[in-house]
Amino acid sequence: MLFNRRDINTLPFTGGEEWQFGNERKVLEEQSRNQNPKSMRSGFFLNWIHFRLKLTLIKVLIREYKNPIDWFLGLQYLIKLRRRFLGNQRLKKMAYVDGKYYMGLYTPGWRSTVYEQFIASELNEFKKTNSPAYRFNHVFLAITKKCALQCEHCYEWDNLNKKDVLSEDTLHGIVHRIQQLGTAQIHFTGGEPMLKVDILLSLMKRSASGTNFWMNTSGLKLTAINARRLKQAGLTGVFISLDHFSAEEHNKFRNFKDAFYWAQEGARNALNSGLVVAYSICMRKEFVSEENIQRYMDLAKETGVHFVQFLEPKAVGHYKSTDVTLGTEQIRLLESVFLKMNFSDNFSSYPIITYHGYYQRRQGCFSAGKKGLYVDTDGDINPCTFCHKKSGNILDPKIDNLLATMTAAGCPTYTA
Repeated sequence: MLFNRRDINTLPFTGGEEWQFGNERKVLEEQSRNQNPKSMRSGFFLNWIHFRLKLTLIKVLIREYKNPIDWFLGLQYLIKLRRRFLGNQRLKKMAYVDGKYYMGLYTPGWRSTVYEQFIASELNEFKKTNSPAYRFNHVFLAITKKCALQCEHCYEWDNLNKKDVLSEDTLHGIVHRIQQLGTAQIHFTGGEPMLKVDILLSLMKRSASGTNFWMNTSGLKLTAINARRLKQAGLTGVFISLDHFSAEEHNKFRNFKDAFYWAQEGARNALNSGLVVAYSICMRKEFVSEENIQRYMDLAKETGVHFVQFLEPKAVGHYKSTDVTLGTEQIRLLESVFLKMNFSDNFSSYPIITYHGYYQRRQGCFSAGKKGLYVDTDGDINPCTFCHKKSGNILDPKIDNLLATMTAAGCPTYTA
């Protein structure tokens, strides 16, 4: 029997917030009238943005280095770095949200101080910069074990709905430690982080500047009011899990009667609140076909989300000891869609696709303490959300040594 949205009010960990569907619908409709649905930028206008973006790169180079030779060499380094990931391909679109331009989910929006510090941190690999460098591009932080859903692929299945051990004060300490180490992004995850919405708000309001905050969610409780509160507290964007274009199939996969409803409703509310919105899909063997992917992308376009994240299933959590690895032809199809929809003029109105597997097979994994990290619901550091190999606690005074050990071990699946 699947849970439904009414059941979550009876769960002991949902908190006491009132559901105000009628009032929230009025807020949603009022906000919708003030939103610009055309958030994707392409064509001639995109060329103008690229030109202005290059001027920003030059500004950062001049700020970080005194020697003009370093300006030239640093710019060449950034160009080579881009080609390392994209080759000679050029992204045909950007997402425009709340005054900033986004070219990728893990790159801060251009026209922000976080973007400039992100670029300076990349340059630090070329030559030490004047500004402090981010140690990480992104850090995933799980703030709760609680979840109302029982998803087929849950990577935290073994810990799901056990007692939370991290207090709100401890979570504040963890955010502070992560920001001390330096990161462009912190992604709140769980469990379902929306079940701890008041803690989310507190963590962002009391944080230091210089970090973008994101949330990974099923969409549950992402109502119009909550979306607006999160935006006002400092949230940049949300990853909303949507694993099928069919409501019936998605609900079945998530073992929750209204999972599809909340994914769609949460996305619309987030969009109307000025958040960057991405759908995140687990590309299962039985789903991967050209027709299914096209129908999914059509739905994402119709909803108006800015990004779609392709995730390959991993044999961890609820999938442990299960053969879920995609075959060669399925991977080839995903890569073909990724390249076609991102780098062809024919799909400029579709969301931008982020596909980690494409880059990892060519460049290795940049998590495992290199550019990314996962802090689990016990406060322990792991290489990533799909690689549960604890290497000590994030609040350990010897965190630098723990991170060095993790980085030396690297990713067990992809090596650079």
